[in-house]
Amino acid sequence: MAKKTSGVVGFWSDEHKLLDAAKKTYAAGFRHFDSITPFPIHGMDQATGIKSSKIPWVTFFGGLTGATFGATFTYWTSAVNYRLVVGGKPLDFFNALPGYIPIIFECTILFAALSSVAAMFILNKLPKVDPPIIDPDLTCSKFALFIPDTESNYSADKAEEHFRSIGASDVRKVSEF
Repeated sequence: MAKKTSGVVGFWSDEHKLLDAAKKTYAAGFRHFDSITPFPIHGMDQATGIKSSKIPWVTFFGGLTGATFGATFTYWTSAVNYRLVVGGKPLDFFNALPGYIPIIFECTILFAALSSVAAMFILNKLPKVDPPIIDPDLTCSKFALFIPDTESNYSADKAEEHFRSIGASDVRKVSEF
């Protein structure tokens, strides 16, 4: 079940105006606000103060783990556990490495992809059952900034005045959505 939140939301009709509004909102001292858009907007992460994602590091170490597993597994199965010379294949790892490359590559891709998906689910706190709906048009034609009541020094009147001063076409108080 999604956590119920209340706060103030401001609407814009253009993504460029929203990006400018997000920069001004961050400059005004709001730190825990959210942008709601129907598609990704380049530069929004920097405008809202969101730090770089940890996903690339998770993917890198997942791929490294997969490559290590693939190399270890192929060596162990052909040179330790089941020592059988087939077609003149050498038993030592470095001479047989060209035959191991496809398996190492596939394990690298598999582990990197699975670790990325798992990290996305964990970091994004998915799945979200019954997500909040502020306005149905936010998924197709509107853009919004939302300041929750959990923001430090939160004041609904201050947030509404701020949104109006930076050009919001509509400002609403949202309670328990």
